[in-house]
Amino acid sequence: MGTPAGARRAINPEGEGDGDELAFCGTCAFAPVCLPQGFDKTALAELHCLIEHVGPYAPSAPLFKVNDPFDAVFAVRAGAIKTYVIDDQGREQVLGFYLPGELVGLNGVYPARYPCSAVVLDTTTICRFSFPAMATLATRIPGIQQQLFRLMSKDIGQASMLAGDFSADERLAAFLISMAERYAARGFSATRFRLVMSRADIANYLRLATETVSRVLRRFQDDGLIAVDRREVELREPAKLRHLGRSVLR
Repeated sequence: MGTPAGARRAINPEGEGDGDELAFCGTCAFAPVCLPQGFDKTALAELHCLIEHVGPYAPSAPLFKVNDPFDAVFAVRAGAIKTYVIDDQGREQVLGFYLPGELVGLNGVYPARYPCSAVVLDTTTICRFSFPAMATLATRIPGIQQQLFRLMSKDIGQASMLAGDFSADERLAAFLISMAERYAARGFSATRFRLVMSRADIANYLRLATETVSRVLRRFQDDGLIAVDRREVELREPAKLRHLGRSVLR
């Protein structure tokens, strides 16, 4: 999209990544599949794949709620989304965070209802994919089906990543590396990014106390592993962080 070779796009630039009549959005979860196989937007339109650009949503806006009928998956174009459930005691349990280029809602395929709720964390725009239309498209383009399976598998893998008996340092180091890799996969910086989620949400997701997350971040900064300015984070020693979180990241 006019970006110099080797350059990184700024995080969430307004109006960036919309694509054109022959190219998909730079953050589209299906862009790696369609164009290499010879399909462009025109071909997909002929297959009646319903794709709606929706938003912007304001922070705290709900995307869907637990037990809502499942009829679509959502791709984040800009911003971020959190998924969560509320347990029997009324406590929130954060399940995951979704960044530009990632699909939300795939875990609703079976039993045809969303098993969790999703809320917007930052000003967010999305693409809404009608799942019946996507399923029809998958029968015509095998790569779409393979990509759906890959994304579903990845979603399951991320959900189970923190199930082991890991230390707070291991969990937070792995979280930072995972965030960096996810941004880098969409062309953003692999060492500088914004944590759009709150410290409390990070702690909830990592199954730690909020005070523990703040303390470990301060220690990482004191040790020269990271630099933190409110929600802006720079990974100064990513190799050391990766080594620290290696058991979680395996």
